[in-house]
Amino acid sequence: MIMSKILQRIKGKGRGAIFAPTDLLDLGSRASVDQALSRLADRGVIRRLTRGLYDYPKLSTRFGTIYPSADDVARAIARKDHYVLQVSPATAANQLGLSTQVPSKSTYMTDGPSRTKTVGRQVIHFRNASRKTLVGAGQMSGAIFQALRYVGKDGVTDQVISTLARALNDKDRDQLQKQVRQVPAWMFPVVQQITARI
Repeated sequence: MIMSKILQRIKGKGRGAIFAPTDLLDLGSRASVDQALSRLADRGVIRRLTRGLYDYPKLSTRFGTIYPSADDVARAIARKDHYVLQVSPATAANQLGLSTQVPSKSTYMTDGPSRTKTVGRQVIHFRNASRKTLVGAGQMSGAIFQALRYVGKDGVTDQVISTLARALNDKDRDQLQKQVRQVPAWMFPVVQQITARI
C-alpha cells in the first residue's frame, strides 16, 4: 500500500526531514501521494508546513515538536520549485564572521519570483535576483560574493580578506577563481587577494 511505502521512506530520512509530494512520485501517482500525505498529516505523523511542503517533526522532551530552521525550509522550497537559492548579503556576512548582527529577516535571493512564505512563526522572504547575484549559489564561493556585497567596495579591509580566506578550502579557492569573472568587476582584485592567502 502506498501509505506504508511513504511512511517507510519518511521514517528512513529521520526526524527533521522536509519533503514535498514531488519527492515521492516514484512511489505512486500525484493524487495517491497527496492523499496519503494528507492522511498522515491528519493523524499527526507528519506536519504540513505550508502548501505542498511537509516535515517529519523533530521532538523535544522540553519543547514538544520543533519547527525546522528557516534555512532548511528555504532549501526545501527551492528544491520543490526548482529554483536557485542564494543567501542574502547580510546572512553571508554573519555566517562568515564579518558581522555579529544576526539578520532580523530570513531573506534569500532566487531566480524565482519574489514572495514571502510563513512557516510556523518564521517568515521567509524570497527575492528575485539577477544572474550575477546568484553566481556560486549553494556553495562557499556564493557566500563569499554575497559577504563582499555586504561590506561593499569601500569596506574591504585586510581584516575582511583574512577572515574570508580562513573560511576557504582548496576546492572553494578553485571555485572562486573560476566564478569571479561572472561577478562585478570590483570583486576581481579582492578575490585574487583572498585566494592568495593561505
